[in-house]
Amino acid sequence: MKSLVRRILLIGFVAAVAAAIILGLRPAPVEADLAKVVRGEIRETVDQDGKTRLRERYTVSAPLAGRLLRIELDPGDQVAAGETLVASIEPRDPELLDARALLQAEANVKAAEAKLARATPLLDEATANLEFAEADMRRARAAQRESVGAITQNELENKEMFRRTRAALVRSAQHSQEIAQFELDQARAALLRSRPPEKPAKPAAGEEQGRAPYPQQDPQWHFNILSPINGRVLRVFKESEAVVAAGEPLLEIGDPHDLEIEIDVLSRDAVKVRPGATVMLEEWGGDRPLHGEVRLVEPSGFTKISTLGVEEQRVNVIVDLIDPPQQRDDLGDGFRVEARIVIAEADDVLKIPSSALFRVGDDWATFRVENGVARQQTVKLGLENGLEAEIRDGLAEGDVVVMHPGDNVVDGQAVKPR
Repeated sequence: MKSLVRRILLIGFVAAVAAAIILGLRPAPVEADLAKVVRGEIRETVDQDGKTRLRERYTVSAPLAGRLLRIELDPGDQVAAGETLVASIEPRDPELLDARALLQAEANVKAAEAKLARATPLLDEATANLEFAEADMRRARAAQRESVGAITQNELENKEMFRRTRAALVRSAQHSQEIAQFELDQARAALLRSRPPEKPAKPAAGEEQGRAPYPQQDPQWHFNILSPINGRVLRVFKESEAVVAAGEPLLEIGDPHDLEIEIDVLSRDAVKVRPGATVMLEEWGGDRPLHGEVRLVEPSGFTKISTLGVEEQRVNVIVDLIDPPQQRDDLGDGFRVEARIVIAEADDVLKIPSSALFRVGDDWATFRVENGVARQQTVKLGLENGLEAEIRDGLAEGDVVVMHPGDNVVDGQAVKPR
């Protein structure tokens, strides 16, 4: 009996020593950040910085040569179309009154008339296109109400986008016609002011000395320039009194609410962007992102030197803001924004964080955790946006993967959550 007990104790001791040796040789689990494979939506985007700019800006120029009086307006001041005096020019003798200036003023009137005649049919065309788009939209909505499925939601949204685009073109054409009419009024007024005035006759002997002012000092001979549009003063080029030539810019006016976004992207990304694509604008200073829509991908690129000194071919993408101006009152001209242009999106797909992926030759792979052990798994990807990646093959919903795998994580390595 004593011999049997000693054998049992010896066997137990040997087993304990063997287990201790095995546990000692077994590598300790590595702490790692883990994530689950989940289902959800994913968007592939082109992320790039952009800047705001006014859709329409108007440079008020001197319609004739003369002496510019001091401009009292400052950048940011509100102006009203046809009401706010933005600049005043008084004539100079004799340059303003000679035959050459008169012929030039007459030529300016004819040029302004031709510009207005060209703007009118463009407005008519834009109005006709808008009426057609609105009628098409009404028919589509009526068809949708009468028969469910007669028209898809995508077709309805496309017609709505087409209508909004035509409405924007009408506003632009109206703006161009208003400016052309304003320039014609200015040219006609300049022509009237360019005709030589009648000088006051000398008083007869014994009569009171005449006090009629010469045109340079008479306010009625000042050529007043009124604001062509409602908006704000953006820049003042000539603030102090000075002699100016015809066509010299005086100040710049625009509507700060009529903004668009200019985003320069790499040419290889520009070919993926389509007009009508959704754009999310972040980090502009507000408490929530703004929404936009791609209106134009410019057909010509340009070369730009990156911060690393590398030449890059880039293309401008122009984006219209969808949110009403009341939600972006503080956003002005030339402000920086971070834009995310959606080029593809999918719903209800498997996805994992992009940080869990790494290259194995030409394939993508990840470490899948099975019973506390990391197993290398090759996967096939779909959409990818830098933060998340769509998994089309290799993983299942609920699988656990290792994020940011370092050199200490290999196939067969025991891992535990950090």
